[in-house]
Amino acid sequence: MTAANHSTADKDEVNVNLTQAGQSDLIIVYLAYAEEATRQHYQTIEVSQGTTLYEGLAQAGWLKKFKELASWCEQVANTTTPTAKRWHVGVYAQKQPLNYILQPSDRVEVYRSLSADPMSQRKNKSRG
Repeated sequence: MTAANHSTADKDEVNVNLTQAGQSDLIIVYLAYAEEATRQHYQTIEVSQGTTLYEGLAQAGWLKKFKELASWCEQVANTTTPTAKRWHVGVYAQKQPLNYILQPSDRVEVYRSLSADPMSQRKNKSRG
């Protein structure tokens, strides 16, 4: 191998290493949102390590697609402790603040507001 070919091979190896390093900073996250009982949305996204839950929703385009979600996020942006009935996002059924750092394979869930308490609905159905 000549010196010219050797330096080209070195550059190619560096480029491959940089590409692999860049890819290793990415993680896969799953998004789920049951907008209505009959309309669900699922999306898989790739984000950089260190991405917050809020940033992940924004990168997925969900803050533009779902105006109610965007409005809610604005209202609770500075809240660090999720409140029981007001909270609309979580990871694996655990409510999380918007500054939660996403982990590989997290399942981000967007919860819709319920029109009635599920317990009351079950009681009413059993009486009827």
